[in-house]
Amino acid sequence: MTNQHENTTLPPKTCTIERLITMPSDIELVLAGKKTATRRNGRYADIGEIMSLQGKDFVIENVYSQSLGDLTDEHAKQEGFETVEDYKQSILAYHPGMPWLPQMRVWVHEFRPVQG
Repeated sequence: MTNQHENTTLPPKTCTIERLITMPSDIELVLAGKKTATRRNGRYADIGEIMSLQGKDFVIENVYSQSLGDLTDEHAKQEGFETVEDYKQSILAYHPGMPWLPQMRVWVHEFRPVQG
């Protein structure tokens, strides 16, 4: 996986974990186990931090920077989509007028349900 371990020291967060996943459709994908990562233009969580969605907890397992041009269909599946193109169209629908530039970098936040 490209760039996954390039940051040994992460920069300060730009937002809080409570804002990491807010769209109802994304929350449903997480709760259904179909979304295990989210990409944002800033860093919203630290590794080990807990995100709570509708009473269920998820632990952040990895946070790293990635360029949009490095996205694969596997990455899109982490986001709950079948292909990069499906993911891209969804993001562009959320953010009208936003360019999709291969060199644009985003922060990947990978998470899993807390067991117990």
